[in-house]
Amino acid sequence: MSGRAFQNIAVLMGGPSSEREVSLSTGRGCADALRGVGYDVVEIDPDRNVAGQLRDAAPDAVFNALHGRWGEDGCVQGVLEWLRIPYTHSGVLASATALDKTRTKDVYRAAGLPFVESRIVTRDAAQAAHVMAPPYVVKPNNEGSSVGIYIVAEGANAPPVLASTMPEHVMVETFAPGRELTCTVVGAPGQERALTVTEILTDGWYDYQAKYAEGGSRHVLPAELPDDVFAACQDYALRAHLALGCRSLSRTDFRWDEARGLGGLILLETNTQPGMTPTSLTPEQAAHGGMSFGQLCGLLVEDASCDR
Repeated sequence: MSGRAFQNIAVLMGGPSSEREVSLSTGRGCADALRGVGYDVVEIDPDRNVAGQLRDAAPDAVFNALHGRWGEDGCVQGVLEWLRIPYTHSGVLASATALDKTRTKDVYRAAGLPFVESRIVTRDAAQAAHVMAPPYVVKPNNEGSSVGIYIVAEGANAPPVLASTMPEHVMVETFAPGRELTCTVVGAPGQERALTVTEILTDGWYDYQAKYAEGGSRHVLPAELPDDVFAACQDYALRAHLALGCRSLSRTDFRWDEARGLGGLILLETNTQPGMTPTSLTPEQAAHGGMSFGQLCGLLVEDASCDR
């Protein structure tokens, strides 16, 4: 198409991570959206021969719709750098840093962004005794989509019994009370802007089911917040995006304890590959700002590159 840097796009989707199903949903939606705005698209569900799959497809660029480990942690980004195929979203370093929750907090700290304290302990230690006074959260250090989250309530007599699928080392984090908020940042380098703020309402914890099941959560956008808190969410999301070195798109999640005013706002994490399913937050925020799903996907494709 005239004026486009790329025409033949491979959408990477699925893969071996614990977030395979949501990645397939994201990938199919993005592939359809790209076709709808005139791109030629091939869908690839990568296996261990992902380099061969990409060579066979010979795309102009890759739209990375993978989630979780291998797709969101710098691994597939490294493969694409090696093959010199331009790709969307963040590069190797930003992807690896943002999926590692401890490293993300190191960046937040250096950037002066608020977060709750945590520590990394062995899975056995987290099950043997309370590592910190309840309430607290136990979760993997490098998974997304609320996979493997355990909430230990205030007054709990015993630590959690963790699934055998939990990693050898886990994060134990102070529980952050309050309202669930999120803000997307979109744009090529030098053109990044924070979109609106969404409040996420659920009947319980905003877990994997609440995120991706139909009716699992309700989204209020723009969130009904004091002006200073709304503006702080946008400012913090943009600062986190830039500090982590994210590219094209990210979404930062917050908790806000309204009893503490602006001081009750803390960052939970920054997602370099935010979900793009029918129930996802980022496409909703883009649409609220007048950007169609096809336009959003096209913007990501046109910013694709190596050496990100």
